Amino acid sequence: MKNFWGLITALFVSSISIAQPQLVKLWESDSVTLKGPESATYDPKSNIIYVSSMNNGTIVQMGLNGEIKNANWVAGLTSNKGIGFHKGILYTAETSAVAVIDMKTGTIIKRITVAGAIMLNDLEVDEKGIVYVTDTRAGKVYRIEGDQPSLYLENIPGANGLMAVGTDLYVAGTASFQKVTANKEITNIGEGYENGLDGIVMLSKDEFILSNYRGMLYYVQTNGNKQVLLDTRSIKIAANDISYNKKTKTLYVPSFGTNRVIAYAVK
Repeated sequence: MKNFWGLITALFVSSISIAQPQLVKLWESDSVTLKGPESATYDPKSNIIYVSSMNNGTIVQMGLNGEIKNANWVAGLTSNKGIGFHKGILYTAETSAVAVIDMKTGTIIKRITVAGAIMLNDLEVDEKGIVYVTDTRAGKVYRIEGDQPSLYLENIPGANGLMAVGTDLYVAGTASFQKVTANKEITNIGEGYENGLDGIVMLSKDEFILSNYRGMLYYVQTNGNKQVLLDTRSIKIAANDISYNKKTKTLYVPSFGTNRVIAYAVK
């Protein structure tokens, strides 16, 4: 009997550890305004979603119900992708430079060139204002402090998504998800991802959602458990650089090929 109840307890604990959230679709934006939306980044201070409309070189301001607030908030960008914020400044990754934008005026202040970059992609700003940006085709991560770029990580095939948590940096390669400490100690989280990992959001200390630009969303725990939350590959709806509204528990998913942003409640 003792062994029986021990087995039941173990099964119960196991079921909790692999429990996953559910996604409930809330809305999708129109598919006219956006042209190749690569990143949809929620800013909790302004309560606005900033969307990189990559194919027309603009950043679009979007409301929390998907309505377009300003279709040309910033124009004149080149292949703009990942977005990050710090103290009223928006940073976005262009092909070989990071554009620095005044959020009050929506104007480009300057560009920080990353020498030798091939295709800058996702971008993250930590709590100290240090900018991290991936070069996907080179498999590298650059660190920008005081407008000075330096190579931070390399040999990460398809380096793409970034998330800074304290002094740790989480990095998604094309088929890898890693935590990198300030001392550059690397921990691999989960295995067997389909090629094409893109964005990262943190639900809690030990829980993440990863996007795959081919059209997948993974629920991942730091203990290595991972499950597919959504797979829209068959209907060709991509899932690019995602973001998360912790207050409302809403996931914002840009879909590059269909020119829309889709919002899901995370239950």
